[in-house]
Amino acid sequence: MRLLLLLAFAVPVWAQELKILVIGDSISIGYTPFVTAALKGKATVVHNSGNAAHTRNGVAKIDEWLGDTKWDVIHFNFGLHDLKIMEDGKHQVPLEEYAENLHSIVQRLKQTKAKLIWASTTPVPAGKISPLREPADVPKFNAVAARIMQLEKIPVNDLFSADHSGQTPANVHYSPAGYQTLAEQVLKALAQ
Repeated sequence: MRLLLLLAFAVPVWAQELKILVIGDSISIGYTPFVTAALKGKATVVHNSGNAAHTRNGVAKIDEWLGDTKWDVIHFNFGLHDLKIMEDGKHQVPLEEYAENLHSIVQRLKQTKAKLIWASTTPVPAGKISPLREPADVPKFNAVAARIMQLEKIPVNDLFSADHSGQTPANVHYSPAGYQTLAEQVLKALAQ
């Protein structure tokens, strides 16, 4: 918690009027309250309504999530739902479609003129996970996203390489302390 407070004070004075939108799945839903608390009085932090889920959902709902607010910063991620393995043995969103959808979402986000930050997808731990996901798929989806972000000159908040000691066993989710650790990395990315 001490680091969260230090990071909150490290945000520049100009950040007091910032409007920050966080778009993502349940992982981002978990760390957003810690980010919001750390930036209280310095920035307004809003998470998209509900779970952003996969990129098909993102393409369909991006305008709704953006609304008519002029966002200063948008921190976004898609991946854990795209790489879910469905009953037919295929990803919920195949890698090629993921790339197309993500490119479409990025183009729409760039129209806002907000500062964009991509968050890489967090790891899938080994073990029986429901819904089924394969740990080896995360680097493949992250690599596709990284290429898009490099082409679009969007900085990457590497949550994949963050401290995942707070990840719950055989689950993609985190303990409260784990979400706080992820929030610290998000705060560092926002401060930059």
